[in-house]
Amino acid sequence: MTHPGSRRRRLLAVSLGLALTASLGFLPAAASAATAPAAGTEAAAAGTLAYVVNTTPDARTVARVSRAIEDADGQVVIAYGKIGVIVVHSANPDFAARMRAVRGVQSAGATRTAPLQAAGTTEVGAPQKLDAAQRARTAAAATPAQEPLEADQWDLRAIKADQASGINPGSSKVTVAVVDTGVDDTHPDLTANFSASQSASCVGGVPDTSPGAWRPMNAGHYHGTHVAGEIAAARNGIGVAGVAPGVKVASIKVAQQDDTQLFYPESVVCAFVFAADHGVEITNNSYYIDPWLYNCPDDPDQRAILDAVGRASMYAQGKGVLNVASAGNSSHDLDSDAIVDASSPDDGTTFPRTIDPHVCLDIPTQLPGVLTVSATGPLNGKSYYSSYGNGVIDVAAPGGDGRVPADTPSKNGRILSTLPGGQYGFLQGTSMAGPHAAAVAALIKSSHPALGGAQLQVLLKAQANDQVCPEFYDTDGNGVADAVCVGGKSRNGFYGEGIVDALDAVRK
Repeated sequence: MTHPGSRRRRLLAVSLGLALTASLGFLPAAASAATAPAAGTEAAAAGTLAYVVNTTPDARTVARVSRAIEDADGQVVIAYGKIGVIVVHSANPDFAARMRAVRGVQSAGATRTAPLQAAGTTEVGAPQKLDAAQRARTAAAATPAQEPLEADQWDLRAIKADQASGINPGSSKVTVAVVDTGVDDTHPDLTANFSASQSASCVGGVPDTSPGAWRPMNAGHYHGTHVAGEIAAARNGIGVAGVAPGVKVASIKVAQQDDTQLFYPESVVCAFVFAADHGVEITNNSYYIDPWLYNCPDDPDQRAILDAVGRASMYAQGKGVLNVASAGNSSHDLDSDAIVDASSPDDGTTFPRTIDPHVCLDIPTQLPGVLTVSATGPLNGKSYYSSYGNGVIDVAAPGGDGRVPADTPSKNGRILSTLPGGQYGFLQGTSMAGPHAAAVAALIKSSHPALGGAQLQVLLKAQANDQVCPEFYDTDGNGVADAVCVGGKSRNGFYGEGIVDALDAVRK
């Protein structure tokens, strides 16, 4: 898909100019300005849909509501009683409306507009792989202290991760879970640092911990493997290095196992709960939850999605997990009064709607307590595609920018990392920025193991390097400002509280 300005995939990465995009009590009170032609339930009445039914989180209420679900022609897929979220399948077009009338139900709605097993095919961009000649040139430029392909990793030097690894590469007792398309743990740069005991497939909302369930379906589902390498590719004399090459990575696969690679809410609810219950310290979330780019609380289906995912995120945070999320690749100002969302729903017929981003939220990015990360390029400027917003962005990190040449053998301003099948390639996007921040947080956790997720977030912000707003932001050189940065040196809409610093993370 083209990027930006057209329909965006949910994976928050951009390759070769193509988009790869893919609370307990938390719901905004105000209504949105959006209007829809038909609710998802009615639009897909001919088939079976997935739903979330959110209840008071006590066993008696969950049991009673589960019986009501069966009476309304629903089938309980799994009940997360500790947060009061029940995942359901039903072909009854009136199912959600009936459930909203049940005592103890706080919200209920469809999590998709397309029937189960009916997902279509969407365009998928391809990473820019290193060919043999480029690998040889990059390896020839490496110093004896570097990994063979590290000379092309300008991003490590930008946040001093290369220096930090000599002091503290991170602790194997710290795990970052990659909530994504799956991770190829057989990759030679990942296998030593992979935690199978904390990995699963959560596709469909039910955790599957069978061996290999966490792996990508095929080489086209490369996003999660790239993210994992940015975090913890080992310094082992092979390929590339991660920002925190001594920590563990786990894979919690949530993307649909087809060409759409959609991230539906029930899968992400499963991922947050699984991570929290399996001792994960940090989750990386480089996606937005489908099918809505923004979820508006005045739509009953979207309200239920906000509620369910918000509860799961808060549950994880309550267990001490730091949830890190990418800001998005639409170059949207998330602190503006209005945004045009022309890409939703992305599993059915889209329609344009104008939303207030203070009310209609990109999730998990804008959920309370989540660390939101914008992307920077080789010269520390905001990447041209990165969404931003004063008071929304917490920190910035390298995500790559193909418009800005890097001072490397390849001159490629994107991010080099691991790909399935032992390969390596370049991607760019806030998908790449999030893992850099998550890895620096893992370094802080390694140095300060007693810190919880909220404390990690505070320290990560405090150690970030201030970056001032540019006087004029014009990435394509046409004389027209592409975005306006609001705020001061210590906090602004482009960089939040600054660009993360791995060296400070291991020194302080």
